[in-house]
Amino acid sequence: MRPNDMRIAYVINSVEGGGAASPVPDIANVIRGTGAEIRIFALTRRDGRALDAMAKAELDVLVRDGGLEDHVAALRWLNREIGVWRATHIWTSLTRATLLGQIVGLLRRLPVVSWQHAAYLKPANEMLLRLMAPRSGLWVADSQQVAQLTERRLRVPAQKLVTWPIFAADPDAPRARAWQQGAPFMIGSLGRLHKVKGYDVLIAALARLQAQGFAAPFPFSVQIAGDGAEGEALSAQIREAGLENVELIGFIADPLAFLAELNGYVQPSRSEGFCIAAHQAMQAGLPVIASSVGELAYTIEPGVNGLLVPPRDPEALAGALQSMLSDPTRAQQWGNAGRDKILGKYSHDRFVTVGRQIISRLGGPE
Repeated sequence: MRPNDMRIAYVINSVEGGGAASPVPDIANVIRGTGAEIRIFALTRRDGRALDAMAKAELDVLVRDGGLEDHVAALRWLNREIGVWRATHIWTSLTRATLLGQIVGLLRRLPVVSWQHAAYLKPANEMLLRLMAPRSGLWVADSQQVAQLTERRLRVPAQKLVTWPIFAADPDAPRARAWQQGAPFMIGSLGRLHKVKGYDVLIAALARLQAQGFAAPFPFSVQIAGDGAEGEALSAQIREAGLENVELIGFIADPLAFLAELNGYVQPSRSEGFCIAAHQAMQAGLPVIASSVGELAYTIEPGVNGLLVPPRDPEALAGALQSMLSDPTRAQQWGNAGRDKILGKYSHDRFVTVGRQIISRLGGPE
């Protein structure tokens, strides 16, 4: 089937800001660029923060008026709406959307393409995805580590698996401001306030620095941008540690503008797939300290364009922060090298080329 004849139903869990919904406009633009039609089917709304970006991209989005656990109702809705729209292919993202999309594909004899974004899967989800894995004719991993995990844990054969990093670097994105001698050094992080993001580890690391009497030759502060279920617990942890230079600033509508105001970035995650935020920080020319998880372990070269630390290790993270704060000039060199690597490795041309190659592999209805 030629791309001009394809009608691709892109099924996502929700239109929540951040996470798997954030790259949808860029992915959809590549698909539309091949001549295929695309429509977004969201199983639930949640906070709806991804809708503005989808509207700006002029995407056709259908959001179900339902919750997170009503799977039978969601399946009926998805099956009906995909039939009404006369889709020729189903493209899924994350576990719930993938499992329901695979069932609709079976019912309607439509080929299914499935994204894998998560490095961590709940045991029950992993079992279900492994059982249903043959229902997807092609699997797309968002990073090298997730590709390896998908091949191993879901038993997807290599010939049915392709890696497509969900990030296209923008050389025109705002650059971070250069730190000036004697000025405050601003460190930031972007992400959901969720256990997987490791912000409790970051706060513990900062508490260690304070307890050890570390004093940078200039004032520094840490801002964590995002919201989520861990907010109250993290606030309490900050208060208990007596950290007056750490702030939870809530959801940020313009992450690139936030990054441009920083001098350094930290990503203390326990688990990641690609991690768009940390790569955006490197795109901005920021020195990045990150857990050695997901694509970050491949992108960051310690001592060249940033620092890597083991996940869940406050002591190692404290040491890395001390290294960054002790020599801002060297840290800026890491940031410059990181930007150069990002613009080369994750160029827009490469992003489009891989996406077009995936579309060319799609077959027609079964």
